[in-house]
Amino acid sequence: MEIPMQAALCAIIGFIVSAVSGPLLIPVLRKLKFGQQILEVGPNWHKSKAGTPTMGGIIFILGVTVVSLIFIRDLKGLFVALFALSCGLIGFLDDYIKVVKKRNLGLSAMWKVILMLLVSTIFSVAGIELGVVKTTLWIPFTEIHLELSYYISILLVFMMIGFINAVNLTDGIDGLAGSVTFVVSLFFTLASMVALSAGMTAFSAGLCGALCGFLIYNLHPAKVFMGDTGSLFLGGAVIALAILNDMPLMILIVGIVYLIEAFSVMLQVSYFKLTKGKRIFKMTPIHHHFELSGYSENRIVLLFSAVTLVGAVIAFLSLV
Repeated sequence: MEIPMQAALCAIIGFIVSAVSGPLLIPVLRKLKFGQQILEVGPNWHKSKAGTPTMGGIIFILGVTVVSLIFIRDLKGLFVALFALSCGLIGFLDDYIKVVKKRNLGLSAMWKVILMLLVSTIFSVAGIELGVVKTTLWIPFTEIHLELSYYISILLVFMMIGFINAVNLTDGIDGLAGSVTFVVSLFFTLASMVALSAGMTAFSAGLCGALCGFLIYNLHPAKVFMGDTGSLFLGGAVIALAILNDMPLMILIVGIVYLIEAFSVMLQVSYFKLTKGKRIFKMTPIHHHFELSGYSENRIVLLFSAVTLVGAVIAFLSLV
């Protein structure tokens, strides 16, 4: 089967599995009382979302997993799937502590970093040893390829932890992380097709379809939240796709919204400490600033997805 045809089939299967899983899983999560607790630091009207089932990322993870089991036969595709699932498992543990142990902050920041550091280091070192992760770093829009040898693993681990957390920060309003990541995964589907990488094309196309199926239940007003189970899986997926497509720096362009979300938090915290209480934004991550400025959740999702699409188009033009 040719790669474009396979990609379309993967997207369809991912969508069907995800769309069918929603009505089956959401009542189970509700019955188990796996409801989201709303932090006090969010907008006041978010308190009405308390009790909405969380850990819904399982819905699209199932879709991607089914596609992976059917279509992935190469080492690169396997690496992407395993890394994303490992990150999702960390998120599941975090969600479990939140909803079952009733500790709203979940895993401590230290343990999250330790676990992410562990899986990221294993991924990068094993990938280099097996030849699926290159030690050369391509600078987008140039012909420059820097040979960094094993030192590249330090950069990759830093980027993996950073982007996993950035995607997690993006998951703050209904449909936002899923919609933005759909655009990012669509870019990597096309990039993987250009590179003739069947396994990564299957994974990213399956992710596109599975996210579409999930968004049926996650767009405002959301019937289910993805939780850290979903957001950490997505973070692991997009950064692994960038690395194994031999374009780790490209995620800085196509994932521009993730960067803006994370940078807004760092900027706000730094400015708050330096000025002893003053703020640049009304609230961070920056999607909350837009909320408090009068933007509806759906409008923010459309705006941030459009910005991501512009980044994806610019990134893709550098490949053709």
